[in-house]
Amino acid sequence: MSSELNDSLQALLKATSRSFYLTLRVLPGAIQSRIGLAYLLARTTDTIADTEIVPPAQRLEALQRLQGRISGQTSGPLNFGQLAQQQAVPAEKLMLEKVEESLSALGKFSDADQELIRAVLKTITSGQELDLQRFAGASDAKIIALQSEAELDDYTYRVAGCVGGFWTKMCRAHLFPNATIDESQLITDGIRFGKGLQLVNILRDLPVDLRKGRCYLPAEKLAEINLSPADLLESSNESRLRPLYNHLLDAAESHLKAGWVYTNCLPAGQMRVRLACAWPILIGVRTISRLRSGRILDPAQCIKVPRNEVKWMMLRSVLSYPFPGAWQKQFEFHGKAVASGADLA
Repeated sequence: MSSELNDSLQALLKATSRSFYLTLRVLPGAIQSRIGLAYLLARTTDTIADTEIVPPAQRLEALQRLQGRISGQTSGPLNFGQLAQQQAVPAEKLMLEKVEESLSALGKFSDADQELIRAVLKTITSGQELDLQRFAGASDAKIIALQSEAELDDYTYRVAGCVGGFWTKMCRAHLFPNATIDESQLITDGIRFGKGLQLVNILRDLPVDLRKGRCYLPAEKLAEINLSPADLLESSNESRLRPLYNHLLDAAESHLKAGWVYTNCLPAGQMRVRLACAWPILIGVRTISRLRSGRILDPAQCIKVPRNEVKWMMLRSVLSYPFPGAWQKQFEFHGKAVASGADLA
């Protein structure tokens, strides 16, 4: 990565980004550090929001203090030592301890880049703050649910969809400023791309979230099939939930399809950016395939795409890229699996 991120932050990014690091590494150097720092700061805010041992009000206050620094509205030093001590993952502990280093790196970018990074982080943290307020006091004995599909759509936009717009503007500015493209449509599809990935995560993590008292499935839709959020703690209710769950899988698939259109509207010469977009899309549609046939209310089930299959997808996409027909079939291949519920493993 470029010099805007020192060795310490680059190592921290690798340790905290997990699967996203595969995507980050393939990006052109001109945007690697910019998107990498935005991700690192977003992971920092997310870690604060998810430190469940700390009361929600305290997490909310810490989140707001960090957002004040990111936006440039405040300048007082931050010390998240107490929050850091509550982290079970060493990299996340270090990430909180090095928050001043991350904020300092933000100032090394151009004003235009800082504006884009600050804007996307403002939207992401607004979703995290809303979550802390909405689910305050939630537990497995008191499950709180979103009320409507509109609330679910708003949440997926705030924490992920907005990244599609940020990604598009950053790539446009640094990689293909003079390309003839429909930027408005590209941003629209990019937002749907992010929403789709987040919706897949929500549906995959349903049983775990329920035991934390969080239900992202709309209460209004559950009531239409005579289910309450608490009913979803019982695996025996899966068959009753399936129509609604499959409806949301269809929505996620539709969003990812828009993401595939987005990927192929990028200039053909931007192979690395296209691959960085394609990989999460292909993993997403493959995850949908598994969710269509998996035990979705069983907390003992970990429904995910195996690492060896991810590597196979990545290799297949790289090898097919020079051949447009074969490249286009990457999504078609996995999309057919989604439509049929077939297992390709």
